[in-house]
Amino acid sequence: MDAGTTLLGSLVAAAGVLGAAAVAYLGKRGENALSGYSSLTEKLQTERDRLERQVAERDSRIDELTSLHTADQSEIARLRLDIHRLGGTS
Repeated sequence: MDAGTTLLGSLVAAAGVLGAAAVAYLGKRGENALSGYSSLTEKLQTERDRLERQVAERDSRIDELTSLHTADQSEIARLRLDIHRLGGTS
């Protein structure tokens, strides 16, 4: 009976060690997955911020070009009136 108890205790201990190893392995995988997810999230946020800056710069440039276009159109209209007033054809 003493040998049987020792064998049973050894099997239970081995099962406990294997269970603990499995939990540690799965925990490390979860930690790695969470770390990878955090890294990916950080990269995506950085990319989003960069793209938002590019869009803001593009919108600013579009506003500037629209203003220049409006000024050009006004100047063209003024010059056409001058041409017509001076007797030319436009």
